[in-house]
Amino acid sequence: MSSIFLSRRNTLLGVGGLLLSGCDKITNNPILMHGIEQAEGLTRVAQRTLISRTALAKEFDRADISPVFKANGTTMPEDNAYQDHVAAGFANWRLRIDGLVRQPLDISLAQLRALPARTQITRHDCVEGWSAIGQWSGPQLGPLINRAGLLQGARYAVFHCADNLDGEASKGGEQSAGQYYESIDLVDVFHPQTILAHTLNGAQLSVAHGAPVRLRVERQLGYKQAKYIMRIELVQSFANLGSGKGGYWPDRGYEWFAGI
Repeated sequence: MSSIFLSRRNTLLGVGGLLLSGCDKITNNPILMHGIEQAEGLTRVAQRTLISRTALAKEFDRADISPVFKANGTTMPEDNAYQDHVAAGFANWRLRIDGLVRQPLDISLAQLRALPARTQITRHDCVEGWSAIGQWSGPQLGPLINRAGLLQGARYAVFHCADNLDGEASKGGEQSAGQYYESIDLVDVFHPQTILAHTLNGAQLSVAHGAPVRLRVERQLGYKQAKYIMRIELVQSFANLGSGKGGYWPDRGYEWFAGI
């Protein structure tokens, strides 16, 4: 194994241990934060340079599916508009795709489910130290973005979500605005395993697992798999979003690029 991946592995092990005793210990430790930033850069360079951009994360057989797939993080957003969508079975929910695109889109859940879907059985690896294997189905993100049409300068897709963790100290909510968001670059946007999953293990996605749709970007760690997606915004930079780090947890000290 290369020194690049060993460096990242050792950093993640240290972070995982701290996560079990409190997320604030990460952001308050400048030495660890510097190590995380170095590991992120090494990982991104390694994955982009040494591994094909279309290389697939390992896929498993149905027999490998975990009997229980843990519902982590938020399990029911407190947002009133989201709860109205739940009560209505998401009949009025629309996925907005906008930003640096030629033709902004508003897509209903029925329309999303009617699109050609990719089904993949993959392992979800959480930075807290647990993993689970599940079968995900949903349309690939790339064709949807192509349908909207990228404008020059677009570099990232930002996923704006319904869950707001403002005030939840255990989730870092007191540190800044708590609206959950995540982002990935165009390499991962157009990766064949990057999908908007509406189905888990053959059943419609439950609220606890991120209904109506969640991101699956299989070559990255679990916190990149944004749940409760309401809007996808194409941007040139995320400097003006949140604290400028590209995601709710990256704003609180996690790596933005969480490749595995």
